[in-house]
Amino acid sequence: MIKRHKTSWLKKHRDFFWGALTAIVFILLGVLAFFGIQNYLQARYSAEHPIIETRKSLVKDLPPEVKKQLKIASPSATFRVPILLYHYVEYVQNKKDKLRMELNITPNVFDEQVKTLKDAGYTFMTAKELGEILNGQMQMPDKPVLLTFDDGHWDFATEVLPILKKYNVKATAYIITGFIGGSDFMSQSQLQDVVDSNLVDVGAHTVHHLSLKGQSYLVAQKEIDDSKTWLEDNYHLNVVSFAYPNGSFDLQSVVLVKDDGFTTAVSTVPGVEQNQANRFFMYRLRPGYRTGQNLLDYLQQSYFAAY
Repeated sequence: MIKRHKTSWLKKHRDFFWGALTAIVFILLGVLAFFGIQNYLQARYSAEHPIIETRKSLVKDLPPEVKKQLKIASPSATFRVPILLYHYVEYVQNKKDKLRMELNITPNVFDEQVKTLKDAGYTFMTAKELGEILNGQMQMPDKPVLLTFDDGHWDFATEVLPILKKYNVKATAYIITGFIGGSDFMSQSQLQDVVDSNLVDVGAHTVHHLSLKGQSYLVAQKEIDDSKTWLEDNYHLNVVSFAYPNGSFDLQSVVLVKDDGFTTAVSTVPGVEQNQANRFFMYRLRPGYRTGQNLLDYLQQSYFAAY
Protein backbone atom coordinates (compact mmCIF):
# COMPACT_ATOMS: atom_id res chain seq x y z
CA MET A 1 0.00 0.00 0.00
CA ILE A 2 2.76 2.46 0.90
CA LYS A 3 4.72 1.77 -2.31
CA ARG A 4 1.65 2.23 -4.56
CA HIS A 5 0.81 5.52 -2.84
CA LYS A 6 4.37 6.84 -3.36
CA THR A 7 4.32 5.97 -7.08
CA SER A 8 0.94 7.65 -7.55
CA TRP A 9 2.25 10.87 -5.88
CA LEU A 10 5.28 11.02 -8.20
CA LYS A 11 3.09 10.59 -11.32
CA LYS A 12 0.74 13.30 -10.11
CA HIS A 13 3.57 15.86 -9.65
CA ARG A 14 5.77 14.81 -12.57
CA ASP A 15 4.49 17.54 -14.88
CA PHE A 16 5.14 20.18 -12.18
CA PHE A 17 8.79 19.13 -11.76
CA TRP A 18 9.42 19.07 -15.50
CA GLY A 19 7.89 22.48 -15.86
CA ALA A 20 9.98 23.94 -13.06
CA LEU A 21 13.16 22.44 -14.49
CA THR A 22 12.39 23.83 -17.95
CA ALA A 23 11.77 27.29 -16.48
CA ILE A 24 15.12 27.24 -14.62
CA VAL A 25 16.97 26.27 -17.81
CA PHE A 26 15.37 29.12 -19.77
CA ILE A 27 16.23 31.61 -16.98
CA LEU A 28 19.88 30.53 -16.98
CA LEU A 29 20.06 30.78 -20.77
CA GLY A 30 18.55 34.25 -20.56
CA VAL A 31 21.10 35.42 -17.98
CA LEU A 32 24.02 34.09 -20.03
CA ALA A 33 22.66 35.72 -23.15
CA PHE A 34 22.22 39.05 -21.33
CA PHE A 35 25.81 39.14 -20.08
CA GLY A 36 27.09 37.97 -23.46
CA ILE A 37 25.34 40.83 -25.21
CA GLN A 38 26.60 43.30 -22.57
CA ASN A 39 30.19 42.16 -23.02
CA TYR A 40 29.87 42.38 -26.79
CA LEU A 41 28.45 45.90 -26.64
CA GLN A 42 31.16 47.03 -24.17
CA ALA A 43 33.86 45.61 -26.44
CA ARG A 44 32.37 47.40 -29.43
CA TYR A 45 32.11 50.67 -27.46
CA SER A 46 35.70 50.44 -26.21
CA ALA A 47 36.98 49.80 -29.70
CA GLU A 48 35.09 52.75 -31.09
CA HIS A 49 35.69 55.08 -28.10
CA PRO A 50 39.18 54.28 -26.63
CA ILE A 51 39.87 55.49 -23.06
CA ILE A 52 41.85 58.73 -23.14
CA GLU A 53 44.51 59.11 -20.41
CA THR A 54 44.12 62.31 -18.43
CA ARG A 55 46.46 64.11 -16.06
CA LYS A 56 44.31 62.88 -13.16
CA SER A 57 44.50 59.23 -14.19
CA LEU A 58 48.27 59.15 -14.73
CA VAL A 59 50.27 57.84 -11.73
CA LYS A 60 53.24 60.18 -11.41
CA ASP A 61 54.40 58.90 -8.03
CA LEU A 62 54.28 55.54 -6.30
CA PRO A 63 51.46 55.13 -3.77
CA PRO A 64 52.74 55.26 -0.18
CA GLU A 65 51.96 51.59 0.45
CA VAL A 66 53.98 50.58 -2.63
CA LYS A 67 56.93 52.72 -1.54
CA LYS A 68 56.81 51.06 1.85
CA GLN A 69 56.81 47.61 0.26
CA LEU A 70 59.90 48.46 -1.75
CA LYS A 71 61.81 49.17 1.46
CA ILE A 72 61.01 45.77 2.95
CA ALA A 73 63.86 43.31 2.77
CA SER A 74 64.10 40.78 -0.01
CA PRO A 75 66.47 37.80 0.25
CA SER A 76 69.14 39.77 -1.61
CA ALA A 77 68.71 43.12 0.15
CA THR A 78 71.79 44.58 1.82
CA PHE A 79 71.50 47.31 4.43
CA ARG A 80 74.12 49.65 5.85
CA VAL A 81 73.59 49.18 9.59
CA PRO A 82 76.42 50.05 12.01
CA ILE A 83 76.35 47.65 14.97
CA LEU A 84 78.49 49.09 17.75
CA LEU A 85 80.26 46.71 20.12
CA TYR A 86 80.82 47.46 23.81
CA HIS A 87 82.05 45.46 26.80
CA TYR A 88 82.80 47.67 29.82
CA VAL A 89 81.36 51.14 30.46
CA GLU A 90 82.86 52.26 33.77
CA TYR A 91 85.63 54.19 35.47
CA VAL A 92 88.20 51.41 35.80
CA GLN A 93 89.76 51.34 39.25
CA ASN A 94 92.56 48.88 38.54
CA LYS A 95 94.65 50.51 35.82
CA LYS A 96 96.80 47.38 35.64
CA ASP A 97 93.85 45.39 34.27
CA LYS A 98 95.02 45.72 30.67
CA LEU A 99 92.16 43.78 29.08
CA ARG A 100 89.56 45.79 30.95
CA MET A 101 91.26 49.04 30.07
CA GLU A 102 91.42 48.03 26.41
CA LEU A 103 87.74 47.07 26.17
CA ASN A 104 86.40 49.90 28.33
CA ILE A 105 85.00 53.33 27.62
CA THR A 106 83.97 55.70 30.40
CA PRO A 107 80.29 56.49 31.08
CA ASN A 108 80.69 60.15 30.12
CA VAL A 109 82.08 59.13 26.72
CA PHE A 110 79.25 56.66 26.17
CA ASP A 111 76.76 59.37 27.07
CA GLU A 112 78.35 61.69 24.51
CA GLN A 113 78.29 58.95 21.85
CA VAL A 114 74.57 58.32 22.35
CA LYS A 115 73.87 62.05 22.27
CA THR A 116 75.94 62.42 19.09
CA LEU A 117 74.03 59.67 17.31
CA LYS A 118 70.62 60.85 18.47
CA ASP A 119 71.31 64.48 17.50
CA ALA A 120 72.48 63.25 14.08
CA GLY A 121 69.12 61.56 13.49
CA TYR A 122 70.13 57.94 13.97
CA THR A 123 67.40 55.42 14.84
CA PHE A 124 68.40 53.04 17.64
CA MET A 125 67.32 49.47 16.93
CA THR A 126 67.75 46.04 18.52
CA ALA A 127 69.18 42.87 17.01
CA LYS A 128 65.72 41.33 17.20
CA GLU A 129 64.28 44.17 15.12
CA LEU A 130 67.07 43.84 12.57
CA GLY A 131 66.17 40.17 12.21
CA GLU A 132 62.55 41.12 11.57
CA ILE A 133 63.66 43.56 8.88
CA LEU A 134 65.73 40.85 7.18
CA ASN A 135 62.62 38.64 7.33
CA GLY A 136 60.59 41.32 5.58
CA GLN A 137 58.42 41.88 8.67
CA MET A 138 59.53 45.45 9.35
CA GLN A 139 60.58 48.48 7.37
CA MET A 140 64.15 49.71 7.71
CA PRO A 141 64.17 53.07 9.55
CA ASP A 142 66.26 56.04 8.52
CA LYS A 143 69.90 55.94 9.65
CA PRO A 144 69.72 52.75 11.74
CA VAL A 145 72.28 51.92 14.42
CA LEU A 146 72.59 49.17 17.04
CA LEU A 147 74.26 49.38 20.44
CA THR A 148 75.38 45.92 21.56
CA PHE A 149 76.99 44.93 24.87
CA ASP A 150 78.72 41.62 25.43
CA ASP A 151 78.93 39.53 28.62
CA GLY A 152 76.45 41.09 31.06
CA HIS A 153 78.83 42.96 33.36
CA TRP A 154 77.45 44.84 36.37
CA ASP A 155 78.12 48.22 34.77
CA PHE A 156 75.40 47.60 32.21
CA ALA A 157 72.82 47.92 34.99
CA THR A 158 74.52 50.73 36.90
CA GLU A 159 76.04 52.86 34.11
CA VAL A 160 74.58 51.92 30.72
CA LEU A 161 70.90 51.49 31.55
CA PRO A 162 70.52 54.98 33.10
CA ILE A 163 71.98 56.52 29.92
CA LEU A 164 69.64 54.47 27.73
CA LYS A 165 66.74 55.73 29.82
CA LYS A 166 68.03 59.31 29.71
CA TYR A 167 67.90 59.37 25.91
CA ASN A 168 65.13 56.76 25.55
CA VAL A 169 67.15 54.59 23.17
CA LYS A 170 67.31 50.85 22.61
CA ALA A 171 70.19 48.41 22.96
CA THR A 172 70.97 44.69 22.88
CA ALA A 173 72.74 42.94 25.78
CA TYR A 174 74.33 39.52 25.26
CA ILE A 175 74.39 37.59 28.53
CA ILE A 176 76.75 34.84 29.72
CA THR A 177 74.14 32.98 31.73
CA GLY A 178 76.54 30.93 33.85
CA PHE A 179 78.21 34.10 35.14
CA ILE A 180 75.08 35.98 36.26
CA GLY A 181 75.40 36.69 39.97
CA GLY A 182 79.19 36.62 39.84
CA SER A 183 81.27 39.44 41.32
CA ASP A 184 81.91 41.08 37.95
CA PHE A 185 78.45 40.51 36.50
CA MET A 186 74.85 41.59 36.96
CA SER A 187 72.74 39.87 39.58
CA GLN A 188 69.48 38.22 38.57
CA SER A 189 67.54 41.15 40.02
CA GLN A 190 69.65 43.65 38.08
CA LEU A 191 69.02 41.72 34.89
CA GLN A 192 65.32 41.78 35.72
CA ASP A 193 65.50 45.58 35.91
CA VAL A 194 67.11 45.56 32.47
CA VAL A 195 64.33 43.38 31.08
CA ASP A 196 61.64 45.53 32.72
CA SER A 197 63.02 48.69 31.09
CA ASN A 198 61.61 47.57 27.72
CA LEU A 199 64.62 49.23 26.10
CA VAL A 200 66.90 46.21 25.95
CA ASP A 201 66.80 43.15 23.72
CA VAL A 202 68.39 40.40 25.82
CA GLY A 203 70.43 37.94 23.78
CA ALA A 204 72.46 34.83 24.58
CA HIS A 205 76.25 34.64 24.82
CA THR A 206 76.67 30.96 25.86
CA VAL A 207 76.76 29.59 29.41
CA HIS A 208 80.49 29.72 30.12
CA HIS A 209 81.90 32.02 27.41
CA LEU A 210 83.63 29.17 25.59
CA SER A 211 85.06 29.88 22.15
CA LEU A 212 82.92 27.92 19.72
CA LYS A 213 85.35 27.59 16.82
CA GLY A 214 86.64 24.01 16.74
CA GLN A 215 84.53 23.05 19.73
CA SER A 216 82.95 19.59 19.84
CA TYR A 217 79.40 19.40 18.52
CA LEU A 218 77.84 18.39 21.84
CA VAL A 219 79.64 21.04 23.88
CA ALA A 220 78.85 23.82 21.40
CA GLN A 221 75.23 22.76 21.17
CA LYS A 222 74.84 22.68 24.96
CA GLU A 223 76.48 26.10 25.43
CA ILE A 224 74.23 27.69 22.82
CA ASP A 225 70.98 25.97 23.71
CA ASP A 226 71.30 26.13 27.50
CA SER A 227 72.02 29.87 27.50
CA LYS A 228 68.91 30.55 25.44
CA THR A 229 66.75 28.23 27.55
CA TRP A 230 67.95 29.72 30.86
CA LEU A 231 67.11 33.27 29.81
CA GLU A 232 63.73 32.29 28.43
CA ASP A 233 62.76 30.23 31.48
CA ASN A 234 63.91 32.75 34.07
CA TYR A 235 62.78 35.97 32.41
CA HIS A 236 59.92 34.79 30.20
CA LEU A 237 61.59 36.10 27.06
CA ASN A 238 61.76 35.06 23.45
CA VAL A 239 65.54 35.08 22.97
CA VAL A 240 66.42 35.33 19.28
CA SER A 241 69.80 37.12 19.26
CA PHE A 242 73.20 35.50 19.83
CA ALA A 243 76.80 36.68 20.14
CA TYR A 244 79.84 34.42 19.65
CA PRO A 245 82.22 34.52 22.65
CA ASN A 246 85.51 36.13 21.65
CA GLY A 247 84.03 36.51 18.19
CA SER A 248 85.03 32.90 17.59
CA PHE A 249 82.80 30.85 15.30
CA ASP A 250 82.85 28.30 12.50
CA LEU A 251 80.31 26.73 10.16
CA GLN A 252 79.22 24.23 12.81
CA SER A 253 78.41 26.94 15.35
CA VAL A 254 76.59 29.01 12.71
CA VAL A 255 74.38 26.02 11.87
CA LEU A 256 73.76 25.29 15.56
CA VAL A 257 72.73 28.90 16.23
CA LYS A 258 70.37 28.89 13.26
CA ASP A 259 68.85 25.53 14.18
CA ASP A 260 68.31 26.63 17.78
CA GLY A 261 65.81 29.27 16.71
CA PHE A 262 67.96 32.40 16.77
CA THR A 263 67.21 34.89 14.01
CA THR A 264 70.49 36.83 14.16
CA ALA A 265 74.00 36.40 15.51
CA VAL A 266 76.83 38.92 15.75
CA SER A 267 80.54 38.52 15.23
CA THR A 268 83.54 40.78 15.74
CA VAL A 269 84.23 41.04 12.00
CA PRO A 270 84.43 44.77 11.21
CA GLY A 271 81.91 46.19 8.75
CA VAL A 272 78.47 47.75 8.39
CA GLU A 273 76.73 45.82 5.60
CA GLN A 274 74.12 43.40 6.91
CA ASN A 275 72.02 40.99 4.83
CA GLN A 276 70.64 37.46 4.63
CA ALA A 277 74.06 36.06 3.79
CA ASN A 278 75.68 37.24 7.04
CA ARG A 279 72.67 37.38 9.37
CA PHE A 280 74.28 34.70 11.58
CA PHE A 281 77.65 36.48 11.77
CA MET A 282 76.74 40.13 11.39
CA TYR A 283 79.55 42.66 11.35
CA ARG A 284 80.23 45.03 14.22
CA LEU A 285 82.38 48.06 14.99
CA ARG A 286 84.14 49.20 18.14
CA PRO A 287 83.54 52.94 18.45
CA GLY A 288 86.27 53.35 21.05
CA TYR A 289 86.45 56.87 22.44
CA ARG A 290 85.17 58.54 19.26
CA THR A 291 82.53 61.21 19.82
CA GLY A 292 80.96 64.06 17.88
CA GLN A 293 81.91 64.49 14.23
CA ASN A 294 84.77 62.03 14.65
CA LEU A 295 82.28 59.27 15.43
CA LEU A 296 79.92 60.28 12.61
CA ASP A 297 82.75 60.33 10.06
CA TYR A 298 83.92 56.93 11.28
CA LEU A 299 80.50 55.37 10.68
CA GLN A 300 80.44 56.74 7.12
CA GLN A 301 83.66 55.01 6.11
CA SER A 302 83.55 52.43 3.34
CA TYR A 303 86.41 50.34 4.73
CA PHE A 304 87.04 49.22 8.29
CA ALA A 305 90.31 47.71 9.39
CA ALA A 306 90.49 44.72 11.74
CA TYR A 307 90.54 45.52 15.43
